[in-house]
Amino acid sequence: MAHFNLMTAGVSLLAKSFSALSCTNSLARCTSVHPVSFFITSRGLTAQAGGPPKRPLNGYMRYVVQQQPTIVQQNPAIKITEVIRKIAQEWRLMSAEQKRPFVEDFQRARDQFKLDLKRYEAKLTPAEFEQQAIERKQVMAKRKEIRRKREMNSLGKPKRPRSAFNIYMSEHFVEARGLTMPAKLISLMDDWRSLLGYKKQVYMQLAEDDKIRYKNEIKSWEEHMLEIGREDLLREQTRPKKAPAKKRATKKEVKAKPKAKKTATAGVVKAAAKGNTAGKVTVIRSKK
Repeated sequence: MAHFNLMTAGVSLLAKSFSALSCTNSLARCTSVHPVSFFITSRGLTAQAGGPPKRPLNGYMRYVVQQQPTIVQQNPAIKITEVIRKIAQEWRLMSAEQKRPFVEDFQRARDQFKLDLKRYEAKLTPAEFEQQAIERKQVMAKRKEIRRKREMNSLGKPKRPRSAFNIYMSEHFVEARGLTMPAKLISLMDDWRSLLGYKKQVYMQLAEDDKIRYKNEIKSWEEHMLEIGREDLLREQTRPKKAPAKKRATKKEVKAKPKAKKTATAGVVKAAAKGNTAGKVTVIRSKK
């Protein structure tokens, strides 16, 4: 039952990712229809009601917003990545004089943003201000993790092994029942549950083989990361252990050591003094 719950959670997560991708594509298609004023307002050059003011678009992004509808209208079948690439190339070839209107608009919006931010922060209670600081740290940590994953992918990090159900789903997704993505996933999950044991064993064996593939590839990849000095990208369990730092003596220990030497020295002096006294006494007695 636990395995089924895990499988169900994985399917729901996969469905969310598919739906997010479909929403992203539809959003990209919709952006070519709205006027420029829509983008500038929606990207938050003015503060939202009750919320913090949004950072303004820089000069380049303002140029992108202006040029995107024109390029899409001229080339309806063009991909959004090609649109951005074309606009970026145009921006690089523009002179400083041509870029000036967009840069100046950004500078004015940035000054207004700073004023709005000060007014907004002045209204916050200490608890709200602290909560916003925590949220900012969380956002920055999330961005850092995303950049780290992108960097590892660019360095060729192997993909994680697939489960038996994932392999089965990838093979039968096209002919699965249902018109929508969630419906197909549900039907595939039902088919997987009712699949005969010897047929399911085939996919389990493929999943085991994929684990071996990942184990070998990740080992080679991490060895290469060690060679190029990127130990920070290794998994926690494979990072080389650092030598334990030497324990520093405390102030009390440092002060106690000289005292011990003095005490020992004093003992030797006293013993010597006693010996000399005893010798003198012996000499005097002998003279007598």
